[in-house]
Amino acid sequence: MGSQTWAVLLCVALFMVSGAMGAAPRRPVAVPFGRNYVPTWAFDHIKYYNGGSQIELHLDKYTGTGFQSKGSYLFGHFSMDIKLVPGDSAGTVTAFYLSSQNSEHDEIDFEFLGNRSGQPYILQTNVFTGGQGNREQRIYLWFDPAKTFHRYSVLWNMYQIVFFVDDVPIRVFKNSKDLGVRFPFNQPMKMYSSLWNADDWATRGGLEKTDWSKAPFVAAYRGFHIDGCEASVEAKFCATQGRRWWDQKEFQDLDGLQYRRLQWVRQRFTIYNYCTDRSRFPTMPPECRRDRDA
Repeated sequence: MGSQTWAVLLCVALFMVSGAMGAAPRRPVAVPFGRNYVPTWAFDHIKYYNGGSQIELHLDKYTGTGFQSKGSYLFGHFSMDIKLVPGDSAGTVTAFYLSSQNSEHDEIDFEFLGNRSGQPYILQTNVFTGGQGNREQRIYLWFDPAKTFHRYSVLWNMYQIVFFVDDVPIRVFKNSKDLGVRFPFNQPMKMYSSLWNADDWATRGGLEKTDWSKAPFVAAYRGFHIDGCEASVEAKFCATQGRRWWDQKEFQDLDGLQYRRLQWVRQRFTIYNYCTDRSRFPTMPPECRRDRDA
């Protein structure tokens, strides 16, 4: 994507922020990394700044790195400010996700797929329920996510899972248990993030390989916000269910303005939606009927 296309995307972004926005989730509280998170591997590839209020993950040809939340959670609002790998990031993946820890696991994914210099990042989202995934959606972002920090958030309650980019909803996964689709509700999940090499699939299906002469690849993080129902890994319910801001009535669905923003993203920036892929799913998955109405 050339400079003219980026300019068009920037103009569209300015239009978005200048217009009225739907009611956003509660403003995240920025806290230091160490309050909610711990490194999980390759500790020497995580760099700390400003007393841990900002960190960097470094990827080289030897290893990537990652971190996870100290606690496990059943429902809540989770966000991170991320500045992605700049320049030639082909082959790299920066991931930010919730996951339970068993064979029939639940998972809620943000995955940022790197690309060659001048090309846009692809943001892939996915939802696993009871160990079943294959619910990928992919969009281009309306800004360059490697130039400045942007906030990526998940709202998860008994009614819906909403993916946000800078308070703009980009995807909704509704509770469709009445349609026979499992929904994450009784498996506590930890938050994870990582930067790693996936050049066997990440960029153009693995055609573009990681250029290690550009290493180290660096992604920066800040604003390590968690507001969730903390639970032991054995817990099957949230002890404060119904008493937290994120499971009140106003967060059981998007409001009208948020739905219009979601449609804006779908119409202008969606490049793949499993719900419309008849080669993979000749019969539309049941939850997609609800997604189509969103």
